Amino acid sequence: MQNSNYKMIKTAHLSLLHALSLCLLALCGFTYAGQSDNLYKLLKSRSSQNPPVSDSWAQPAADTRQDHSPVYIGPQDGLMQADKIDSLPGQPDGVDFDQYAGYVTVDPKAGRALFYYFVESPQNSSTNPLVLWLNGVANVIFLESPAGVGFSYSNTSSDYEHTGDKSTASDAYVFLVNWLGRFPQYKTRDFYITGESYAGHYVPQLAYTIQLNNEVTNQTVINLKGIAIGNAWIDDATNEKGQIDYWWTHALISDETHDELIAECHFVNDTSSAKCSSVINDSWAKLGNIDDYNIYAPICLHPELKNGSTGSVDDIDPCSDLYLETYLNTAAVQTAFHAKPTTWGECRLLQYMKIIQCKRSDLT
Repeated sequence: MQNSNYKMIKTAHLSLLHALSLCLLALCGFTYAGQSDNLYKLLKSRSSQNPPVSDSWAQPAADTRQDHSPVYIGPQDGLMQADKIDSLPGQPDGVDFDQYAGYVTVDPKAGRALFYYFVESPQNSSTNPLVLWLNGVANVIFLESPAGVGFSYSNTSSDYEHTGDKSTASDAYVFLVNWLGRFPQYKTRDFYITGESYAGHYVPQLAYTIQLNNEVTNQTVINLKGIAIGNAWIDDATNEKGQIDYWWTHALISDETHDELIAECHFVNDTSSAKCSSVINDSWAKLGNIDDYNIYAPICLHPELKNGSTGSVDDIDPCSDLYLETYLNTAAVQTAFHAKPTTWGECRLLQYMKIIQCKRSDLT
């Protein structure tokens, strides 16, 4: 039993960096709850012709510049050392890098703050670039964003109802400006934004916000050098059509069902017939209980019977999300992370998720 518990703790800790990043981008759902269900809800929301929240980003660039307002910058003196983590429960001995965690206020009036976990590079941390992972060889910030995801929060409940792509990019930018004030040694460092899944929106939108502010202020506020996105969700029609074709080419749905989906759901122009939702619903029912992101992988049916991952790159424990949730809801862990005592959840409070849903993918 003790060996099993150790494996569970170790698995949770090894999954921590990956999962914290997923919270930002993926706006994710738990594996044991059914990732396929989350994707289905997203497709259904699109096919029912609800205007997506992400459209709130679209407006002329000139208007965006005209609407530019000063960025909130709060006092950061002494907060870097206050955020330093002494140790994490279950973390192996001999850690050779510094790590920090805490909150950065992005809107003091609303009481909105974003939670981060920062790991310095074990080698050459004073010269290596800085990377923001939105869901090894660099100094990496893992950010839980927007407020309502993970440990990030707001004291204004309406913030959870009105979050969208634009406000998420704006808050992430305010976070970065203040974080760099807290860690001034990184202000001139080469900076990269990386992510996957719904980061197909977040990464380029944040990059645009950084470039816009550099232009408006006529200075390099953030030394952005590049972006990287993996398995990106960028365009609804393209991604949804690709999902349907994937089912079809892997014999998960029949030729007839595929033809009906294409005819009724009109993925190309984002309009659908009234029958589209029922066709998609029938298609998901035919898929059965599978991991839609890896149809050959096992799913987490009875996590209490599992002994945890073997640690192999090819062996992703399908119950790892459950271990992580347990780990991050442990009082000692929350204290070590300088987090407010709360019930940690990947998509805790946001109405945003009801439209975007919890898009995620496991990096394998």
